[in-house]
Amino acid sequence: MRRDRRGQFSEPIRVAYTPSHLVTRPAAETASAATGPLLVVATAVTALGGFLFGYDTAVINGANQYLALYFQLTPAQVGLAGASAIVGCIPGAMFAGFFSDRYGRRQVLLACAVLFAISALLSAVPQTFTQFLIARWLGGLGVGASSMICPVYIAEIAPADKRGRLGSLFQMGIVTGIFISLFVNAGVQAAGDAAWNTAYGWRWMLGSGLLPALGLLGLVVVAPESPRWLVQAGRREEAVPILARLVGAQQAEAAAAALQPATAERDGRLLELLSPAMRRPLLIAVVLMTVSQFSGINVVMYYSTQIFTFAGVGVRDAFWASAVVGLVNLAATCVAVALVDRAGRRPLLLAGLAVQVVALAATGWIFSADRGGVALVASILVFIAVFAMSLGPIPWSVTSRSRLSRCCTRRRRSARHGYSGSTALSACLVYYSWLSTFPRRRERRSKSSSRSGTQRLRRPAS
Repeated sequence: MRRDRRGQFSEPIRVAYTPSHLVTRPAAETASAATGPLLVVATAVTALGGFLFGYDTAVINGANQYLALYFQLTPAQVGLAGASAIVGCIPGAMFAGFFSDRYGRRQVLLACAVLFAISALLSAVPQTFTQFLIARWLGGLGVGASSMICPVYIAEIAPADKRGRLGSLFQMGIVTGIFISLFVNAGVQAAGDAAWNTAYGWRWMLGSGLLPALGLLGLVVVAPESPRWLVQAGRREEAVPILARLVGAQQAEAAAAALQPATAERDGRLLELLSPAMRRPLLIAVVLMTVSQFSGINVVMYYSTQIFTFAGVGVRDAFWASAVVGLVNLAATCVAVALVDRAGRRPLLLAGLAVQVVALAATGWIFSADRGGVALVASILVFIAVFAMSLGPIPWSVTSRSRLSRCCTRRRRSARHGYSGSTALSACLVYYSWLSTFPRRRERRSKSSSRSGTQRLRRPAS
C-alpha cells in the first residue's frame, strides 16, 4: 500500500471482515452472509453495555436530592456524589485499551459487567457517604471501560456490511439507558412519600441497575472472544471455530489468514500524536469532545429533576418531566441516526449549535426572570432534542472517521490508545467539572435570589 506526500493512503482499502484494512474482497463477499446466534449475542453485549453506560450515569438524577437529605450533604458533597462515577470513568477509559490488548476484549467486558453489578448493589446499601462514593467510583470504572471496548468488540466481530448499523446500537443503548433510568426513578419516587424516598427510595433507584448488570454478565459468559484479538495473541486455533460460526466453515481459514497481518502492526510512541500529520486531527477531536461536554448537557441530564424543582415545578412533576427529557433524547437520537448520512455531519453540527445557543439563552433568561413552568420545560426540551441530533453523536462519529483514527488503527496500538484516551479524558474532565460544581452554583444563585427578594421587601415605598 503506497502513501502520498501527505502520509495518506493513495489507494482505497477494501473492508472484508475486521478491522477495515485486513480482508480481501472474496472474504468480504462471504462475510456479508454472516448470521447466527454468535453475532446476535455479540450485538446484545454491545447494546447492553451501552445501556448500562447510560443507566449507571443517569440514575443519580433524582436520587441525589434524597441522598443529600439522608446523609445531610453540603452542596459541594452533592456535586461530588453526582460526579463520583465520572472519577472512575477517567482511569477506566484511559487503561481499558491496554488491558483488552493484553487479556482480550471478552475478559475486559466480563470485568465491566462485574463492576456494574457490584456498584449497583453497594450503591443501594451504603451506611456512610464514603461508602457511597466508592460504590459509584467502581461503577464509573465499568462505564469508562465499556465506552472504549464495546465499540471495538462489535467492530471486530460484525461483518463489513453490518458493522455500521450494529456499531450504532451502542449509542442507542446509551440514550435508552438514560431514558429507562429516569422513568424508573419517577416510578420509584411515586411509590412513597418524601420520608420513604429519603430513607429507602434512592436506594431502590440506584440498586435497580443490578438487573441489567446481571443480564450483561450472563451474555458475556456465552459471548465469543474477538477473532482478531485471538489471532493477534497467537491463538489462531481458537479463532478459526469462532470464524466458522460467523462466516461459514468454508471461509473460516481464509478469514483467519486475512486477520494475520494484524499481528504485524508495530507499537508506537504516544508522542506520535503530536507529529505534524496527527496534530490537527487530534486538536479537532479534543475540541469537539470538550465542547460537547462543555455545552451543559450533563447538568441537564443528571440534575434535571432538581432544576425543575428549583424552578417551581412540583417534585413529582419534576421527576416525570425528567423522564420526558430522556424520552426526547432517545427520539432525537433516532432521528439523528436517520439524518446524519443524508444531511451531512457539518451542516447538522452547525445548525444544531445555533439552535442550542438560542435554547440555552432562553433557559438562562427564564431563570434570571424567576420564571418557570411550561416555558422552562420547553426550552430545555428543545436544547436536549437539538443536542441529541448534532453535538451529541456527531463528535464521536467525526473522531472515529478522522485520518488520525484510521492511521492509529492501522499501525500504532499505543498511539491508538493514546488518541482514544485523550478524547475520553478531555470529555470526562469537563464532565466532572460541570457535575461537581453545579450544586454549589445553584446554591449561590438561590441565596442571591433570596437576598435580592428580601431587599425589595425592605425597600421603602417612594
